[in-house]
Amino acid sequence: MAETKKVKATTKIKNNVFLGTGRRKKAIARVRLVPNGNGKIIINRKPIDDYFELDTMKLIVKQPLVLTNTENKYDIYVNVLGGGYTGQAGAIKHGISRALIKAEENLKTEIKKAGFLSRDPRMKERKKYGLKKARKAPQFSKR
Repeated sequence: MAETKKVKATTKIKNNVFLGTGRRKKAIARVRLVPNGNGKIIINRKPIDDYFELDTMKLIVKQPLVLTNTENKYDIYVNVLGGGYTGQAGAIKHGISRALIKAEENLKTEIKKAGFLSRDPRMKERKKYGLKKARKAPQFSKR
């Protein structure tokens, strides 16, 4: 009996909310788009202005919304973890783009052409033994 209640709750959420997962470097963002909103963006239970202090990070996050003219159409709730601020901003942008496509299929060509759907594959290179960092070697001494 409890299992049927869980199924009903998840189907109800899926009808009203569009989900998207975005990734960049070590950051993972889970994005929820709620239709009929007024354009507020909440990241880890904080408004975007409190979470990202730099305007460039806010601009990166809002890029898919500005491109598709849907800034005041959805409320966006994000849970993001891992990585630094730039990686998190890129992951949120990727997640918003994926959720927008689920919300409105006709935006796919526009978002894909801008390059917001492709995951940035660049990762930090691992440190190798005998070296100080990934490629930096210790200083050579002749004597």
